[in-house]
Amino acid sequence: MSKPPPTKKRSVPVFLLLPNLMTVMAICAGLTAIRFAYEGNYETSVRLILVACILDGLDGRLARLMKAESPIGAELDSLADFVNFGVAPVLILYSWTLHDFGGAGWIAVLTYAICCVLRLARFNVSNRLGAEGHSSDYFVGIPSPAGAVLVLLPMVVSFALSGAPVTSPVVTAIYVCIIGLLMISRIPTYSFKNVVVDQRNTKFVLLGTVLLVAALLTYLWTTLALLSVAYIGLVLWGLKTEYLSKKPRT
Repeated sequence: MSKPPPTKKRSVPVFLLLPNLMTVMAICAGLTAIRFAYEGNYETSVRLILVACILDGLDGRLARLMKAESPIGAELDSLADFVNFGVAPVLILYSWTLHDFGGAGWIAVLTYAICCVLRLARFNVSNRLGAEGHSSDYFVGIPSPAGAVLVLLPMVVSFALSGAPVTSPVVTAIYVCIIGLLMISRIPTYSFKNVVVDQRNTKFVLLGTVLLVAALLTYLWTTLALLSVAYIGLVLWGLKTEYLSKKPRT
C-alpha cells in the first residue's frame, strides 16, 4: 500500500499576520472591558470599547493595504465585531444599571445583541452579493461599531457630568432597544468611506483633525457625547431622507 504524498508546507511572512493580530487584540480589548465593568471600573471599560473600535477600523484597511486579505480574516473580523460591539457594550450597561430592571433589563440586553448579530449577518451577505441596497456612500442601518458607541451614550453622559445621577434603568433599557432596532433598520447612514476634500481645503481638515484629537485627549467624555449626538443627528437626517424617497409625489 503506497503512502499518501506529503503535504506541502506553506510559509507565510510574519508581517502578513498583523491584520489578524489586530483583530485578536480587539477581541481581547472587548472581553477585558467586560471584566473591568464587573469590577466597577466603568470608565476603563468604555475606553477599551473605543480601543476595539479603533482596531476594527484599522485591521481591514491594513489587510487591504498589505494585500493580506483572507477568508479566515473576514470571518474573524465578523466574530470580533459581534463580541466587541454586540455583547461587550450591553453587558457593561447591564452591570452598570440594567440589572436593577430585573428580567426586563436582560431582555433589553438580548434584544440589542440579537439585532447586532442580524445586522452583521445582513452586512456579510450583502458584501458577498455585492449589494447593500444603497450607494456605497451609505450603510443600511447603523453599523455595529457606531451602535456600540451610541448604546454607551448614557454612561458617557454620566461621566461627562460627573456627579450626575445614573440614568433610570427603564429609560436605559428602552434606549438600548431603540439602538438595536436602528442597526437592523433600512435607514441609510453615511459611511464616510468615500469622503473627498478639495486640495485647497486639506489644511482645514488637518487642523480640524488635530483639534478633534486634542479635544478627545483632554475632554474625552464631553467630546464623545457631542460626537454621539451629532451622529444621531445624521441618523435622523437619513430617516428623513428615507421617508421622503418613499413618499409618493402628488
